[in-house]
Amino acid sequence: MPTIYYMRHGETDWNVEGRLQGGIDTPLNALGLGQAAHAGRVLADLLARKGLNASNLAFVASPLQRTRVTMQIVRKELGLPAGGYALDDRLREIGYGHWEGSTLAQAKVSHPELYAGRERDKWGALPPGGESYASVELRMRDWYDSLKVDTVAVAHGGTARALMVVLGIETAARASDLYIEQGVVYVFGDGPMTKYS
Repeated sequence: MPTIYYMRHGETDWNVEGRLQGGIDTPLNALGLGQAAHAGRVLADLLARKGLNASNLAFVASPLQRTRVTMQIVRKELGLPAGGYALDDRLREIGYGHWEGSTLAQAKVSHPELYAGRERDKWGALPPGGESYASVELRMRDWYDSLKVDTVAVAHGGTARALMVVLGIETAARASDLYIEQGVVYVFGDGPMTKYS
C-alpha cells in the first residue's frame, strides 16, 4: 500500500463565510497561504524524521486554483521547484451544482425537499445539478487504485472524507460530518491514519 501524505488546501474567504465551493475556483486568503506554508514545513519535518527524500515522492493535486497554489507553496517548503507535480481531476472537490456559492441556510431555502433528503442521508444525497459523496467515493477508489508509489496529494475536504471511506477508516455516515483541517498533514499508510500539525 503506497503511503499518502494528504493535505487539504488552505483557507479561502468562502470557507470563512460557510459557502459551498465545489468546483468554483476560489483563491486562498492570507491565512490560507500561511496554512499551506505550515503544512509544507510539517511535511518536511515528517519526511526528515523518516529519512525520506521528497524528490522521490509523487506529487498530485486537484486542478482547482486553491489546491494548486497550496501545492506550490508546499513544494517550496520542501526545497522543490513549484512545478513538477501532476493534476488529477479525480481529486476535485464534490460538485454542489446549483448550491455552489450558497451557504447551507440558503441551500435549504432554495431546495427544501432536496435539503431534507441531505439531512437524512448526506452520503447519498444529490444536490441539484451536483454529485453525491457516494459518487466521489467511486472516483477516489479509482484514484487510490491507480497509485504506484508514495504520494503527496493536495485536494479537498470532500475527497478526504471519501478516501477515508475507501480505506475503511470511517463509515460513510460518520465521514460525511468529519471536519478536515487545513494546514495539517494526514498520513494514510499501513495501519491507522495519523495527523501531523
